[in-house]
Amino acid sequence: MSGRSRMLGYVLDEVFINHRAPAGHPERPARAEAVRDALYAAGLKDRGTHIAIRPARDEELARVHAPAYLDDLTRAVPGQTGWLDPDTYFSPGTWDAALAAAGSVSELATRVLSGELSSGLAVVRPPGHHAEADKAMGFCLINNVAVAAAAARAAGAARVAILDWDVHHGNGTQQIFWDDPSVMYLSVHQFPFYPGTGAPDEIGGAVARGSTVNVGLPAGSGDRDYLAAFDHVMLPALRSFRPDLVLVSAGFDAHHADPLAAMRVTRMGFIGMAARMRALADEVAGGRWVVALEGGYDLAGLGEGSTAVLGALGADTTPAFDVVDLADAAAPAREAIEATLRALREVAP
Repeated sequence: MSGRSRMLGYVLDEVFINHRAPAGHPERPARAEAVRDALYAAGLKDRGTHIAIRPARDEELARVHAPAYLDDLTRAVPGQTGWLDPDTYFSPGTWDAALAAAGSVSELATRVLSGELSSGLAVVRPPGHHAEADKAMGFCLINNVAVAAAAARAAGAARVAILDWDVHHGNGTQQIFWDDPSVMYLSVHQFPFYPGTGAPDEIGGAVARGSTVNVGLPAGSGDRDYLAAFDHVMLPALRSFRPDLVLVSAGFDAHHADPLAAMRVTRMGFIGMAARMRALADEVAGGRWVVALEGGYDLAGLGEGSTAVLGALGADTTPAFDVVDLADAAAPAREAIEATLRALREVAP
């Protein structure tokens, strides 16, 4: 689509810096600053339109989170400092940031769905994909992408897909949509690893079999292993599902320098994944896709990953790529991909 870059909407705001981390915590404000600086250096301001933040509305949060859990958060978090679990902190600026993260990803999703924007990029924190319907965990309080998917459904999307390439499995997103056949959740992640979910036989609840897709790659997997998972599992599943909107939970902690994981993805791997998601969105979803920041704890890796995504979002034409032959993946990764394919074949019509 000519002029697509002019229809890219992006969210960047100081509110996400004000979610202040305790000393030494890996989920720190410098993460968002590193992404911001890399994107500005790559010409973000000339390639997209800045979208103002907005807080998530009560009804948006209530579509995916339990009322009692939201009540607990609103009593404990605003203006305070503390911990919700051994990993998940809050500071005086956290509640405003969390509401803005969920609301702004939802705003991008609904504007892209309506055609006002062709695509969206949200540099938000705290991240969201570990937050379950009734529990905070893994640095996450509110599940930003889940709130956005539910908002898109409420705005008229018949089917929404969420592709999660964070190195940690998005247990919260999977749990929220486990029995919802209108939302497909697909994850490629390090396995076994935190949080312990994301096995290949986790394929959805009784009324949504096949709507959850998990490829758990072994530690040490690199670019070709990830791209083989996309080419042989993720893209075929998405083509079959034919979503109206694609959301990407984009963690960059599979980067080879990340301190919290053991994968070997390079900038070229993230370029390949982003190009595939752009091409898939163009093919089956009218080009409608939104990318939201999740994890990633090496600052240079965050910059490399985020600019790779910007390249795909802002391209004037659909990126071309060569399909990776499954035989070219490392043997342990190939076995993981084949395990997922076997599990999905059991529920294929």
